[in-house]
Amino acid sequence: MRAARFHAIMVTDIRVAVFMNGIGKMLVVLGLALAALGGLLWLGGKLPWFGRLPGDIRIDREHFKLYFPLTTCVIISVLLTLLFRLLGKR
Repeated sequence: MRAARFHAIMVTDIRVAVFMNGIGKMLVVLGLALAALGGLLWLGGKLPWFGRLPGDIRIDREHFKLYFPLTTCVIISVLLTLLFRLLGKR
């Protein structure tokens, strides 16, 4: 009886440890992503080409302005996909 209860406690402890390990990894990745995003925003004014790439849509009319950074969004998406694929491998 004691051995079964000890085994149940050990299994529960292992599950909690695995769960906490997953949360820890997720928080580290989220923190790195936020730091990278903050760095891009911080350096955004110093990089004249960032947000003004060929393929970014800009329409300026008298009472209407539209700006859609299509190419910039695609590049950011590819970089984030590569980052998450590299960090997501186990």
